[in-house]
Amino acid sequence: MNSEEIVKELYFKAIKSSGAGGQHVNKTSSKIELTFDLNTSNALSDIEKQLLSQKLSSRLTKENILILACDESRSQHRNKEVAIKRFLELLKTNLIRPKKRRPTKPSKSSVRKNTEKKKRASLKKTLRKKPKLD
Repeated sequence: MNSEEIVKELYFKAIKSSGAGGQHVNKTSSKIELTFDLNTSNALSDIEKQLLSQKLSSRLTKENILILACDESRSQHRNKEVAIKRFLELLKTNLIRPKKRRPTKPSKSSVRKNTEKKKRASLKKTLRKKPKLD
């Protein structure tokens, strides 16, 4: 994954932000909406695209477009930086392939210890019972 090439493929849109800011918020478009088209990306391989579409399926639109919004700051440039940082972090975390689980067997000594422990517990409980008067 080449971060610089991916950042070149991003599309940004400035929107009027909601929340605190007084008159300033009504005049400026400080909220940034970042969009990334997964299908047309040249920076990602087909395997990476497939992995991302599976892992980010809940965040993608029907056209496989990822949309991130940021309105933390009153500065449009700062919001753009934060959105890019979040986007790259999202890609990095979702491109990690989990290690394949290797099934393991318990060792013979652990199996033996387990059965001995169970026998001791069962003996303890049988000794608690009242004796039979036959």
